[in-house]
Amino acid sequence: MRKIVLCLAITFFTLAIYAQEEKNYNRWSIELEAGAHKPATPFTPGYYTTTPSLWQGGLGVRYMFNEYFGAKLDFGYNSIKSADNSLDFESEYYRANVQGVVNMGSVLNFRNWTNSFNVLVHGGFGYSANKPSQPNEFSSADQMLNLMAGITPQIRLGNSVALTGDLSVLGHVRHSAPWDGAQPLNAVVSNNQLRGLNGYIVNASIGLTLYLGNKDVHADWYSEEEAIYSELEDLDSRISKIETDLIDTDQDGVPDYLDREPNSPSGAVVDTKGRALDTNNNGIPDHMESALDARYATKADLEKAGGGLDMKKLIDAGYVNVYFRFNSDEPEVYSLQAVNYLITYMKQNPSASATLIGFADEIGNAQYNQQLSEKRAEKVKELMIAAGIDGNRLTTRGGGEDTTVNKDSSQARQLVRRVTFRLN
Repeated sequence: MRKIVLCLAITFFTLAIYAQEEKNYNRWSIELEAGAHKPATPFTPGYYTTTPSLWQGGLGVRYMFNEYFGAKLDFGYNSIKSADNSLDFESEYYRANVQGVVNMGSVLNFRNWTNSFNVLVHGGFGYSANKPSQPNEFSSADQMLNLMAGITPQIRLGNSVALTGDLSVLGHVRHSAPWDGAQPLNAVVSNNQLRGLNGYIVNASIGLTLYLGNKDVHADWYSEEEAIYSELEDLDSRISKIETDLIDTDQDGVPDYLDREPNSPSGAVVDTKGRALDTNNNGIPDHMESALDARYATKADLEKAGGGLDMKKLIDAGYVNVYFRFNSDEPEVYSLQAVNYLITYMKQNPSASATLIGFADEIGNAQYNQQLSEKRAEKVKELMIAAGIDGNRLTTRGGGEDTTVNKDSSQARQLVRRVTFRLN
């Protein structure tokens, strides 16, 4: 028996190895089933079973060469018992089979109208043994060859499991005793009846098919049309991602996904990471140099101040400001030096206090801009507290919209998105 089962297993796995074809579906599955059965002739007169009889079950491993054909190695067990009015007997039937499998769902294009119902047909040969519970001189263990054929409807429960039914018929060759094992077979049937197939069993089962693998679908449910459609969707998604990656919101020549400063104003000169260039390293982007002349002390201002640098006058006059991006309470990196300027002054003058006043441009709702200006002032206060300035020395308020510049000029609007300081 072991040699026959081993040969069946070697045959199955050899077929599986040589049938490799790379496609985007799983091929392996495990099949579990249980149900009722009906052994037909031969029986010794006076011996018979109920119709149907319990119990029988099976375990199989299946490999699909492609979405149409496959093979499986399966094992089965039947408990053959006497009916109530029969002479008493009990036998145990075992089998091992190699079978070919045809996926009728693919052959008949079921996928054109359903993705939840399928039908497999299977057939093959194998080894069987029938062991009566009370062996006698006629039959200690009847060993036979079998031929098997069946049909398996499937209901898809998910990508990894399907509910199955199965109806199979087994015919046997080389019977030496009836199913009951009470007499030798030639004492029950004629020599003519001993030839060819005899000793039939019909199995009816329900069970589960468990699909193995990391692909989205098993060959049982694979559709070439769906696969092509899925590939086209994937290609479309990739193209959409490329198009999205190439979006350059601020039109500075650097795509948004690479842009460290995606809100650069029109005309700004940036590096390969989208950061505004500051050639003279003064903390002011090159494109803002001329526009900021009115916001910073000029040479004439310093001469008017007596040649010295009066930090308090510069702060109170509005020359020290922290600037912000559009619709944001995050300060522009280049203007953080203004925060350092005020921090330095307050550390040098421990008794000084300051009011931080936030502003917004005129784009958008006035109430929203008022709230945004308050948030900007609070953000600068947080930075100063983090630098060691006592929060009790700082007061914040929102100045709302600054209407002193031309709101149609993007550069002018950049100048009023700020926080300015007043020393108390």
